[in-house]
Amino acid sequence: MPRESASVGLLLAGGLARRMGGGDKCLRLLGGKPILAHIVDRLAPQTGRLVLNANGDPARFAEFGLPVVADSVEGFAGPLAGILAGLEWARAQAPDCDLLLSAPTDAPFLPRDLDARLRAARAREGAAICMAASGGQVHPVVGLWPIALAEDLRRALVEEGIRKVDAWTARHKVAVVDFPIEGHDPFFNANRPEDLAEAERLLRG
Repeated sequence: MPRESASVGLLLAGGLARRMGGGDKCLRLLGGKPILAHIVDRLAPQTGRLVLNANGDPARFAEFGLPVVADSVEGFAGPLAGILAGLEWARAQAPDCDLLLSAPTDAPFLPRDLDARLRAARAREGAAICMAASGGQVHPVVGLWPIALAEDLRRALVEEGIRKVDAWTARHKVAVVDFPIEGHDPFFNANRPEDLAEAERLLRG
């Protein structure tokens, strides 16, 4: 695939949001607009297409005009199920694309060069998967995934019952890109109401 083949961007919104009191964290307002809108603003210019992974009634996301794909694995199987849903959607709907860029929908300050830096490290290290890190912590759901791994991941989830991201990625070569923390962590996520208040402060700053 040529470099110009843009990634499909996968926005992961399939979590239960228990620490935020339930509901869709990404629809909470930040600076007067949903957190999801901030994420779309940052990722849309980096990708060819965006798809939202969310379970339940997709109509609640209608204002964003994004395709919505639910987990295809029964039960709440965690972020790997969302990544699988994105890989399988991309394989069917974007056959010219070879990579999927995933990100959570509670992280409103994602880097604007996320895709470019992950791609560069993946190529440089000859890795299959590339993940982001900051402050000494790897963010396993912020990653670049070959769409060709869809079947491998489906087998791991359905036949082997694997649920932890690192239990599956350990089978593949993984590159990690460390992003600097300049003022705030670019992967700051609004898990709790107090995090949302902090995000408001950071946005104003």
